[in-house]
Amino acid sequence: MPAPVLRIGNASGFYGDRFDALHEMLTGGPLDVLTGDYLAELTMLILGRDRLKNPYRGYARTFLGQLEQSLGLAVERGVTLVTNAGGLNPAGLAGRIGELADRLGIPARVAHVTGDDLLEDQRWGEDVLTANAYLGGGGIAACLRAGADVVVTGRVTDAALVTGPAAAHFGWGAGDLDALAGAVVAGHILECGTQATGGNYAFFGEHDVRHPGFPLAEIHADGSAVITKHPGTGGVVDVSTVTAQLLYETAGARYLGPDVTARLDTVRLTPDGPDRVRVSGVRGEAPPASLKVGLTRPGGWRHEVVFVLTGLDIEAKARLVRDQLDGVLAARRPAGVRWTLARTDRADAPVQEEASALLRLVVRDRDPEVGRAVEAACVELALASYPGFHVATPPGKGTQYGVFEAAYVDAGAVTQMAMLADGGRVVVPGSGAAAVRELVPGLGLVPEPETVLPEPLPAGRTRRAPLGLVAGARSGDKGGSANVGVWVRDESAWRWLAHELTVERFRQLLPETAGFAVERHVLPNLRALNFVVDGLLGEGVASQARFDPQAKAVGEWLRARHLEIPEVLL
Repeated sequence: MPAPVLRIGNASGFYGDRFDALHEMLTGGPLDVLTGDYLAELTMLILGRDRLKNPYRGYARTFLGQLEQSLGLAVERGVTLVTNAGGLNPAGLAGRIGELADRLGIPARVAHVTGDDLLEDQRWGEDVLTANAYLGGGGIAACLRAGADVVVTGRVTDAALVTGPAAAHFGWGAGDLDALAGAVVAGHILECGTQATGGNYAFFGEHDVRHPGFPLAEIHADGSAVITKHPGTGGVVDVSTVTAQLLYETAGARYLGPDVTARLDTVRLTPDGPDRVRVSGVRGEAPPASLKVGLTRPGGWRHEVVFVLTGLDIEAKARLVRDQLDGVLAARRPAGVRWTLARTDRADAPVQEEASALLRLVVRDRDPEVGRAVEAACVELALASYPGFHVATPPGKGTQYGVFEAAYVDAGAVTQMAMLADGGRVVVPGSGAAAVRELVPGLGLVPEPETVLPEPLPAGRTRRAPLGLVAGARSGDKGGSANVGVWVRDESAWRWLAHELTVERFRQLLPETAGFAVERHVLPNLRALNFVVDGLLGEGVASQARFDPQAKAVGEWLRARHLEIPEVLL
């Protein structure tokens, strides 16, 4: 009989997260499983370049360093470690962990999961650097059922680090859709570490978030969970911090994944005591018939020059620079040219930097010589352009950038393999809608609930003020798209927000989105709206298409915009 509660913690939200978090989580309180998420779209490109230099690499080397001080502690306390730090080489990392365990004299059973690497499939083209399917938690579950102490994976979904251990512990099968959906939601809340405990939180001034603790989930057999953190750690867990993370990098009501489709419009969040939030009511549907495949490839060379324009006549100075460079750009036109003028200056400034604006020129091309020619022309303007001419940094050699692209393959065409600690192998049963419907005949979609907006607030006096006085927001990236989740913390504010923040108003407040398709999704249970801006980030974060390439601060930009707000809410 399994224990009624499975305590799963998180110790990493990205490659480069707090190094000591693994040790902190193991010593801070009781745990059954400790996960670490190291992979993102940009990380796969970084690991791909790492593998080109050394075919034995391609994994997150930080994790090995963390295990030097913590592997023995995890085994001693009976905490299973589950991580996607294997990146492009889970077998290689598993082997290194085994060597580490032998050197330290620690009896750790190390298993790993393969099957996500589809680079040898010729359909992607010759210039693709990495091609990895987003797998579910089935391989992790198989490794754990066979007694692994450490499970290393490659590209699984972030939530799979939780669905795998939960399925193994409670004995869930592919047809336990509601339970799996609950675990997916818990996994999504945990995956970015301290973003669930006050990190990057819109209302950060209300709490001490200088050193937030990492989150954990107490998962129950029905898939419901309580999100919390170890006692005495910094930060805060409340309905608002959990809502913020729940909206991060999502789209509509259906959160698609290889294990299950979780219905975000069914999630209920309720307080469960200090630093405890209960997550319940999550409904699940069959997963989609296809698996997402993340592709990365070299994009070319990016060269950037930032001109500093100080004092008077900022617009005229910017025009002069552009006019002077038009001939150079026309002579050998780069594949991409982008000018942006950031009016960071203010009148009668007592500090020179506050009197200055930034004119940024970014050129892109497959040939690095094209960008170098433009940079050389910029340098030649040093004594022949606007008064006060200087640049923010000396022109450099340019930087390589990459491109992320999402493709899809039939779920049944990908074979996930659990490589057990004893040397055995287990082929994980197929995922996807077809496989699940074989187990649950007649399975259909949960009926789409009619989106019912609340009654609008009665008309009354308004005041022009920042949206952020009443609403929180969190934004992020998915490939070339950006999402902006906006939520409020009381019903009166929801009655106003649901009617006021339309797509049209969103575009007015964020003019940069005007040229892109924008979708609005309503999540009444969370008192939240989620906007998806398709194409805002170009070809993904690695392409560095805009000032904020991962859209991390678009939500805060939105909160800083002014509009007419009912005085009763202020």
